[in-house]
Amino acid sequence: MKAALCVVLLALACSCRAGPSAELRGMLAEKEEAGSIWALLVAGSNSWMNYRHQADICHAYQVLHAHGVPDDHIVVMMYDDIAHNEENPNPGVIINHLKGPNVYPGVPHDYTKEAVTPENFLKILTGENMNGTGSGKTIQSGPDDYVFVYFADHGAPGIVAFPDKMLSAKKWNEAITKMHQENRYKQMVVYVEACESGSMFDKLLSDNINVYVTTASNPHESSYACYMDDSLETYLGDCYSVNWMEDVDNVGHNI
Repeated sequence: MKAALCVVLLALACSCRAGPSAELRGMLAEKEEAGSIWALLVAGSNSWMNYRHQADICHAYQVLHAHGVPDDHIVVMMYDDIAHNEENPNPGVIINHLKGPNVYPGVPHDYTKEAVTPENFLKILTGENMNGTGSGKTIQSGPDDYVFVYFADHGAPGIVAFPDKMLSAKKWNEAITKMHQENRYKQMVVYVEACESGSMFDKLLSDNINVYVTTASNPHESSYACYMDDSLETYLGDCYSVNWMEDVDNVGHNI
């Protein structure tokens, strides 16, 4: 049942353009799965003006948690300077919709502040030793498992941003290739919320390694924020991100 959630995320991404294929419908109907889901959720930004990225990531955690993915299989990277920011009139509260619930409670604080780096992201994704940094949790997936990666921040051609550094498309694709070579997943699904995010994988990602990627924009266009909150003076979410999460929320009882 847990692995089916990853399939649902994939199906929803496809449905935005052409509707689920017969193969996906068959996978959705599958009741028994040997593997489990591992998830890496990353907000690459900091500061109040970028509130929406951490709100997106917190909401994504709530989606996974609500459908039974255990915290020891979810790794969260976010600067964590929004919930208790001096500009937040409701300490401990992060919302991803103008009338939405608080999505901050329960979110793991695995890697925060200076630990949110591209180097750590790649190590966590590929299961390298992170002892002594943050929670130490990494993606310890195997050949029967599903890996879900969701990244939200700013981007530009060939890069996505972290608070102080950039992650190159080359490095991210090398990490995915390494995971494939080490037989560390059955299927990987990657969602990227960033401007020019299509450039991270276009003509770079191999088409025979069972990885499905969907991005907020193609290699040449912007992604867009949504849900402007006049009282908070910031955007609460991103169009691409809230669409897939609200879709999963709406069909969640059928998963």
